[in-house]
Amino acid sequence: MEKRRCGWCVGDSLYEAYHDEEWGVPVHDDATLFEFLVLETFQAGLSWITILRKRENFRKAFDHFDYRKIAEYPQAKIDSLLQDSGIVRNKLKVNATISNAKAFIQVQKEYGSFSKYIWGFVNGTPIKNAFKDYKDAPAKTALSDSISKDLKKRGFKFVGSTVVYAFMQATGMVNDHEVSCFRYSMV
Repeated sequence: MEKRRCGWCVGDSLYEAYHDEEWGVPVHDDATLFEFLVLETFQAGLSWITILRKRENFRKAFDHFDYRKIAEYPQAKIDSLLQDSGIVRNKLKVNATISNAKAFIQVQKEYGSFSKYIWGFVNGTPIKNAFKDYKDAPAKTALSDSISKDLKKRGFKFVGSTVVYAFMQATGMVNDHEVSCFRYSMV
C-alpha cells in the first residue's frame, strides 16, 4: 500500500524525502533551527524545491550553518559567497544571514537558547491544524506576524510573516500536514 502524502511534495523524490523525514518534525536544536532560518530566508521569493536542491551547497558555503563563524565573516568571505553559483547569490540575503547570526547569538544570551525563545511563542507545544488540502494552509497568521515583528525588533532581517510561517511549518511549531497524510499523526 502506498503512503498518502501532502499534495505539495508528491512526484519529486527529494521533496518526498524532505516531507517524510523533516517537514513538521519539532526541532529544538539551535544549530538546526538556525539552518532552517537561513534556508527560509534564502527561499523568500523562490520555491522551496530550489533551496532544497541547493541545500548541500548552502551547507558547505556557510560552514555547516555555524552561526558563530557566520557572525564573524570578513568581507573576503562575503565576496566569495556572492561568487558561489551553488547558492542563491543575493547580496541582501547573504548580508541578512550574517546579521541574523549575530542576532541569533544575542537571543541565545538572553534566553539561554534560541529554541527556548522561539518555542515560547507556542508555549512549547506545536499548533496542530487540520487541513484537508495543503492549499488551505495560510501563508501567514497573526502569530507569525507577531513573531516576525519581534524578530525584526531584535535585528533579524528577511523575516517577514510569510518566511516566519514557513519556518514554523518546517520546524514543527505548527503541524500543517494534510489530515490524510501519513505524517499528520506522527508529528
